[in-house]
Amino acid sequence: MQRWIFALLIGLLGCWRNPAEAEPLPRVQAPLGEAQPIAPGFRPAPPLPQIQLNPPLPGLRRLVYLSNGHIEAAHGLLLVPQSERQPARLLSLAQQLVQRAFAARNSLAVVDVSLYQAEGYAGFGGPLPLLTASVPKARLEEFLRLRPENLGLYDHLWLNPNEPLPPTRRPSRLAETIPTYEGSPQELQEQQTLQETHRQKGPLRGSGLYYHGPPGSDKVALTFDDAVHPLYTPLLLDALGRAGIKATFFLIGRNAEAYPYFVRDLAQAGHELANHTYHHVRLVGLPEEVIRDELLSTNQLIERLTGQKVRFFRPPGGRYDAQVLRVARELGLTTAFWTDDPADFNNPGSNVIVSRTLRYLRPGGIILLHDNAQETLPALEKIVQKAQARGLTLTTLSNQAGW
Repeated sequence: MQRWIFALLIGLLGCWRNPAEAEPLPRVQAPLGEAQPIAPGFRPAPPLPQIQLNPPLPGLRRLVYLSNGHIEAAHGLLLVPQSERQPARLLSLAQQLVQRAFAARNSLAVVDVSLYQAEGYAGFGGPLPLLTASVPKARLEEFLRLRPENLGLYDHLWLNPNEPLPPTRRPSRLAETIPTYEGSPQELQEQQTLQETHRQKGPLRGSGLYYHGPPGSDKVALTFDDAVHPLYTPLLLDALGRAGIKATFFLIGRNAEAYPYFVRDLAQAGHELANHTYHHVRLVGLPEEVIRDELLSTNQLIERLTGQKVRFFRPPGGRYDAQVLRVARELGLTTAFWTDDPADFNNPGSNVIVSRTLRYLRPGGIILLHDNAQETLPALEKIVQKAQARGLTLTTLSNQAGW
């Protein structure tokens, strides 16, 4: 075990060498146990600024806001007693929260709200919200005129149907670092050989794997894991739209279920939607039927919401084995990894995210960022500018591959 840990630490340190030395990919590793190492420069993200309502709104857990340098978005989380979960009451509370947030901070462009039942609230991984909504300032009056009988007229609102949904599973907290294959030494060697083949020749259609884009291409795939998010997704959509960039978003099905309007927004903006499991669970070691359910539920949800066929899948934590690959292939999915991981999820600072990304930026590369990483927003514009200065185009996985 100590030998494997030492090998991984050496591999991680190698991720931040000079650009001239950055050709080798972070090689697929054998499993190292459940705990992932902390990235160098780890620190907590700066606390999000809060909006204070006076008088307070009962049940308001937090009301935070953030800017992408061009617009501000806010997200309010409200806990509602079970006795008040009637649609009319939920709508009234959402309208109060949105209206008061805009009144308290005039610079906001959009206010998003998530109403959860107070009893049994467990955050991400727990029961889904009762109601969610996204309200741009230009649509505030329209939102305030809504009544329970005409909720369907507002396309950025979701009311929990109280119908059976996929069973709740504990989400994995592992962040993607280095793709980790769990299997025999021979199987690991085969994966490493495939990875090197992709680096030299590009992805092989029909292989079910995507380690590297075409190396002679000027296209770099920009990918975001853990989408969608009620605070960050609107800001990312705006930032990418301003830059004229399309990206591939790996969706957690649970998030897509609760915020379906953001999924549709991504698709309508021309972004590619991909599969990151329904519950963000570590798949290795699960029964085959559970793996299939995690992937199939997410595929069906994305296709139902957007009509877009799902091509790519990324396993949470980068952990996979022969069974995960087989089930993904049987569902028509290509398992996609990355060449460039600045570890934005570990909050190293925006400047560090930029410098780490640029050190591994390469023709045919795949950048791994996270939809819900606070420090990625200010880094994104610089990454786009530097890539363009090098003659590289940031785009989706499908566009990079020409599929």
